[in-house]
Amino acid sequence: MKILIADDDPVALNLLKMMLQKWNYEVVHFSNGSDAWKKIQSNDSPSLLILDRQMPGYHGEQICKMVREQFPDKPFYIILITGAAIESNDVVEGIMQFGADDYVTKPFIARELQARVQAGIRILNLEITLANRVKELENALTNVKQLQGLLPICSYCKKIRDDKNYWSEVESYITRHSDAKFSHGVCPDCVEKYVKPELEALKQKKRTEEKD
Repeated sequence: MKILIADDDPVALNLLKMMLQKWNYEVVHFSNGSDAWKKIQSNDSPSLLILDRQMPGYHGEQICKMVREQFPDKPFYIILITGAAIESNDVVEGIMQFGADDYVTKPFIARELQARVQAGIRILNLEITLANRVKELENALTNVKQLQGLLPICSYCKKIRDDKNYWSEVESYITRHSDAKFSHGVCPDCVEKYVKPELEALKQKKRTEEKD
């Protein structure tokens, strides 16, 4: 998992970087919000962001808001870094109003930081899995829709005309446009209309041959 961190305090930034790397995370680090925001807008941006609330360029809270506004469908988990002296109202404001998911305080407590990062990764994995599942369902729905609407079908042979003006048997057409499989049987109407007359004709033919 790749993690983006941004803090203008070089000591805190270096400590955070070393702790995350010790836990085998790949780290991308910045000392100001402007450079961090440029990276976040790129195609290869990490999904887990750890941002200082107060730093040059963009503050962590500003980046939270911009991420939520500009990338509403992309999974991001954002942890804000706060000072040791913090009021509960400030935490609520930073997390709820600006779109942060969690926070850590300075000085960093290793076990607490690790637990919060692991929680973020679990949530991101769930969001990614859910997004992939939604995409699979959308694709399945698209395939189903291919069999909806008006189908041009021959009144005599019952073949279906596709979008390339080729005529196909019903079975072939449905097989190409869905995962449906076919088993064959004869409906009661066709038994009366086709099967019984054919059987009777065969019996009559056999009787005639026997007489000859």
